[in-house]
Amino acid sequence: MSSRSQGAEGTMSEYVTAMIGEQLFGLPISRVQDVFIPERVTRVPLASREISGVLNLRGRIVTVIDMRARLGLPDTEGGKPPMAIGVDLRAESYGLLIDRIGEVLRLADEDKEENPVNLDPRMAEFAGGVHRLDGQLMVVLDVDRVLQLEHKTPMAA
Repeated sequence: MSSRSQGAEGTMSEYVTAMIGEQLFGLPISRVQDVFIPERVTRVPLASREISGVLNLRGRIVTVIDMRARLGLPDTEGGKPPMAIGVDLRAESYGLLIDRIGEVLRLADEDKEENPVNLDPRMAEFAGGVHRLDGQLMVVLDVDRVLQLEHKTPMAA
């Protein structure tokens, strides 16, 4: 399925929307493999806080990434289980933990804007632009940047 199409109104892109905290995010639909409720996540010893663990999803080992931790947001309060969006990068499978899944939106590429200067720096690090919707801002997640999990270690003096 292509995430872009050409219509009378110009080039359009499709996004799977998700809520993380109070912020609306959009993932290019071409990057989304699955949407699922993660069960039996196995913690990985010594993994960073951002890695919730791994799970088996239809015979594939999936690394589960806590998007709240990745964005520097506090943990959720309450017992509502998170959902996950399955994505792939270089033949590896990942599940991005989100609070709620939304709908698929088809938006004009010409309406996509660069990251605003006042966008939270933690979000801007993973944002590939924004769309202004009725009453809210949808941050387009750059999946490749989200999945860059290598941590920079401070240089010794």
